[in-house]
Amino acid sequence: MRNLLIMSVLLFQVVAPTALASSTRAENSTAETDDVQEWLWYDDLYVQISDSVNITANWLDDFFDNEDFNTEEPATGGARISLGWEPRSRDLMEFESKVRIRVKLPKLKNRVDVVFSDFDEDLERAPVKAAQDEILANQNRFNLALRWTNKKSKNAIWSNRIGIGRKAKPFARTRYAKRGDFSESNRYRWETSAYFYHNDGFGTHFGLQLEQDWNQHSVIRLDNNFFFRDESDDWLWQHNLYQMYQLTSSSALVTGFYLEGLSEPNYQVREYLVSTRWRKNALREWLYFEVEPFVLWHRRDDFDASYGVAFRVEGFFGKY
Repeated sequence: MRNLLIMSVLLFQVVAPTALASSTRAENSTAETDDVQEWLWYDDLYVQISDSVNITANWLDDFFDNEDFNTEEPATGGARISLGWEPRSRDLMEFESKVRIRVKLPKLKNRVDVVFSDFDEDLERAPVKAAQDEILANQNRFNLALRWTNKKSKNAIWSNRIGIGRKAKPFARTRYAKRGDFSESNRYRWETSAYFYHNDGFGTHFGLQLEQDWNQHSVIRLDNNFFFRDESDDWLWQHNLYQMYQLTSSSALVTGFYLEGLSEPNYQVREYLVSTRWRKNALREWLYFEVEPFVLWHRRDDFDASYGVAFRVEGFFGKY
């Protein structure tokens, strides 16, 4: 309920000024500008979290001090925090919280990051967020890792990480990703990764993304993902087709169709979903708001429609 209260206050802060502005902008433009610049409680929150992350970053950098590599560059860190409420027909109390902290260590020649996260980046890139596989999400719940990144070129990157996952069990992952252009308006991105979790064994992920410019403000994208899970000896596959439309310089709309299934006991659809997600940057450059109405059909419910809407608040703190 605390998450819901915080999110409700922030939503009121962004909606109320917008509604009042239409009737008072002409006669109160100066006062309105002053109000925007006023130091509010969420500015204190930003400073406190950013300072905490940077203090931790410098402590870790000193811990990994390398006498052979002297630098005056300070260590920096950033945090991404998201709170969400996703009520739906069969579950009105579906809440979501995500935290990711990344620390850059210049005394290790900026080659190593320390990453704390309770969600997986592969899943988070999907623009349709209301449907995420519970097994994959639980597998990646809480990770603390060292990550080595090696950019082969500006369009290709190789990264490796080792760390501890849920229940303090060790894990390791390696990932390679590359992007390119078919033409000026048509692009691709593909990646492959392999991982080992102490409890779940080995796994792999293959992803292919195709993107086509629709017009000056809109892009159509097709995402395809395949996950092999050693624990269950099956493939989980996901397909997303969606359109991203830039409404203004600070807001966008994503409308799409999502399909997910398994290879065992036979190749079958497990769920599909349609949604429209509105995302808005408001109040401060580090603060974002989302509203995502959706309809979900799941095999466990005999594919009866479940209607819902997701409300999210997301903040980027420090140098994320």
